[in-house]
Amino acid sequence: MLASGRVHFWQGGSLWIGSGQGRTQWHAHHAHQITLPFAGTCRFRSEDDSAGAEFSGAFVHSERPHQLEMEPTGVAQLFVEPETAEGQALQRRFAAQGGVAHVPEPERAAMVELLMSAHGANADAQAMVATGRAAIAVLAGTPSADAELDRRIARALEFIRAGIRGTVKLSDVAAAAALSPGRFRHLFVQETGAALRTYVLWLRINIAIERSMAGGSWTDAAHDAGFADSAHLSRTFKRMFGINPATLVRAERTASAAATPPPRRHADR
Repeated sequence: MLASGRVHFWQGGSLWIGSGQGRTQWHAHHAHQITLPFAGTCRFRSEDDSAGAEFSGAFVHSERPHQLEMEPTGVAQLFVEPETAEGQALQRRFAAQGGVAHVPEPERAAMVELLMSAHGANADAQAMVATGRAAIAVLAGTPSADAELDRRIARALEFIRAGIRGTVKLSDVAAAAALSPGRFRHLFVQETGAALRTYVLWLRINIAIERSMAGGSWTDAAHDAGFADSAHLSRTFKRMFGINPATLVRAERTASAAATPPPRRHADR
């Protein structure tokens, strides 16, 4: 797959907006995913439906392996970490559905209208973050500001984020949560849905993407985010997003970006 656009981050989520085409490899990531083509449909395959199905808007649960395929089109992808208040609200709403669920109308249409309007108006990064969060609220509602998260794990998450560019050790994070390593390991998975190492890699890959989107090389991004080297970053990126990082191309903000497909390239199969 080839993707071109911008990525906007906030704590607990991100908005990827631009254009894409092709097929990803099988992958899974820590965050819930909402995919909204600006026109037509995209195709998802999951462990529940390996043949795949067409979606005009799709919700993918955290840590669920899937493939995404689309013809050249404008698209927005929203990622919401499951331990956030919005992530917990989305989990409750889609709990009874499989790995990939349809985003119902009219929420899908309202979300697409919000995102396309801001993108087409050449909105700045701060406005795009606000729009991305507003789009999530259309689907998740307006949950309380605080996630229903064990306070010890909340402290651990703050500790991890503060030291993410360095070495993150289980013993240190467990101590920050005032738990034994064994008890912490169990509680962390229970509260976040991910193992500590998986969560740390998720944070690191997002730091690397943010660095690359700011104009840095992937080698610099790997160093800044605490990866051993660019090869480690590349493997992690492909495992979490199903594409090579080099196929994610930063696009300048432009009023026509939402309607302009990326240059054609053979899709990753």
